[in-house]
Amino acid sequence: MPYELEKNAFGELLEIMDQLRAGCPWDKEQTLQSLRHLTIEETYELSDAILSDDLDGIKNELGDLMLHLVFYAKIGSEKNSFGITEVLNGINKKLTQRHPHIFSDVIVKDASEVKDNWERIKLDVEGIRSVLSGVPNSLPPLVKAYRMQEKAKGVGFDWEKPEQVWDKVLEELQELKTEVDNGNTPGRTEEEMGDLLFSLVNYARFINVNPEDALEKTNRKFRQRFMYLEEKAREAGRSLHEMSLSEMDVFWNEAKNIKK
Repeated sequence: MPYELEKNAFGELLEIMDQLRAGCPWDKEQTLQSLRHLTIEETYELSDAILSDDLDGIKNELGDLMLHLVFYAKIGSEKNSFGITEVLNGINKKLTQRHPHIFSDVIVKDASEVKDNWERIKLDVEGIRSVLSGVPNSLPPLVKAYRMQEKAKGVGFDWEKPEQVWDKVLEELQELKTEVDNGNTPGRTEEEMGDLLFSLVNYARFINVNPEDALEKTNRKFRQRFMYLEEKAREAGRSLHEMSLSEMDVFWNEAKNIKK
């Protein structure tokens, strides 16, 4: 495929980036470090658009992220370290190397084997020392737990059946309850809670649920219902502080029955 329109659009973005870097006072001042928190913000905005199934928003947020990627490459070229060509060549090489079932003669039966091969190639061919090295320390803990478990699975360190994981969840739940019942020792209770959450993430993975997505959707559901409760209280001339839990439950249950 020629991809002429795509090449032209990407080339125009590179030219615009050159002009911004040369002439815009704000763009001139940016560094790899100053862009970092902005990129994280843009990534979360993309995530919001995806969870909302907002295709227009996804398109716009992808454009914002694309700008950031080009910006980083521009700064890299100014440091005589790397440019957009090296960035693209690097990912092209990585993709062809880690997909031998497409670009070589390796045969796989499903997506799970593709992921397993990906981790083996990183260790055996690319010389990466730990399968967990690809999990950034700065990831949110819930996402980090999920990714570490996926990485470990790629080299065979995993449970065999969902039932085993569920038994582990129940075991960790009981250990947490025992700790709380025995006095709620600081540090120890936190550790048991962490173990329980880690095991729940594991179980979510086994039943094909992304725990971060699941929790965020529940967060949104709670926000929607609680804001409905606040709105109804205001309409009734009441403050939530003045209302009993049973009174608030009336509005809460109404909110639960509202179709999205």
